[in-house]
Amino acid sequence: MNIHRGRRLRGDAFVRSLARETRMSPDTLIWPLFVADGENLVEPIPSLDGQFHYSPDRLGEAVDAGLAAGVDKFLLFGLPAHKDEVGSGAYDDEGVVQRGIRAVREKYGRSVYIVTDICMCEYTSHGHCGILCGQDVDNDATLPYLDRIAVSHARAGADMVAPSDMMDGRVASIRRALDDAGFLKLPIMSYAVKYASAFYGPFRDAAGSAPAFGDRKSYQMDFHNVREALNEAAADEDEGADILMVKPALAYGDVIRAVREETDLPLAAYSVSGEYAMIRTAGRAGLIDEHRVMCESAVAAYRAGADILITYYAKELAAAMKNGEIG
Repeated sequence: MNIHRGRRLRGDAFVRSLARETRMSPDTLIWPLFVADGENLVEPIPSLDGQFHYSPDRLGEAVDAGLAAGVDKFLLFGLPAHKDEVGSGAYDDEGVVQRGIRAVREKYGRSVYIVTDICMCEYTSHGHCGILCGQDVDNDATLPYLDRIAVSHARAGADMVAPSDMMDGRVASIRRALDDAGFLKLPIMSYAVKYASAFYGPFRDAAGSAPAFGDRKSYQMDFHNVREALNEAAADEDEGADILMVKPALAYGDVIRAVREETDLPLAAYSVSGEYAMIRTAGRAGLIDEHRVMCESAVAAYRAGADILITYYAKELAAAMKNGEIG
């Protein structure tokens, strides 16, 4: 028998769908949501067209929209009314995320999956992700505060915590704190590979988390480096992370692939605010086909090796997966 290498698959769309190498499902999508202090609040986010700030009492409207599209996993970020030097609103049991969790739990029980971001930048008056010593973030002084945030979110009813601060040793510290508080089975999705990226701009506007001075290059990663990413991922795996994450996604397929080849843990990719805003804005301007570029970008993350995609396009991607365009 002669084998003709390089021949394209013959057949109709149904046959091509059967033979797809990269498979995705709405079950693997997580939709980031912004929970803002206040009541009866649903406000558009100018920098993230199509996304909103929700007060805890109206967060269920976003959950309803997600469920209708086939998305049942949500990543919560908080916007407190008050900020201070130590980000006390982040670990306050009556904080905005904690109230949002309880509101969702009251309405939906355990039928939705709630992941919470563990960081301090939205809550500190200086906008940095930890406790300051002068104008520098003190890594070790920050860890107990991250522990308190994680435990507070767990008490409120979170299903998973996701530390995004990039402090060394925080996964092990949070794991001990959760275990000591009785949350032995609560998983940790670590922002293991988080670059100091210009793609975060719209998020910082949406979350009010831009640093008041300096930048975050001392604790986030240099985007020139891949070996550093592998070291960070390995360290978090050793410390007890259950899921690893690479952030951003669009320009970091090589990093996703490199991490995928070094770990058997589930791997998430975060398609961040700047990626969403670029596709959304160019689509609205008629420069690209927004829907097709959205789909192609998502497939790229999975093709590189991601098992999970965190994306502001979660609803739209779930629909595309359901109707067979991708997936």
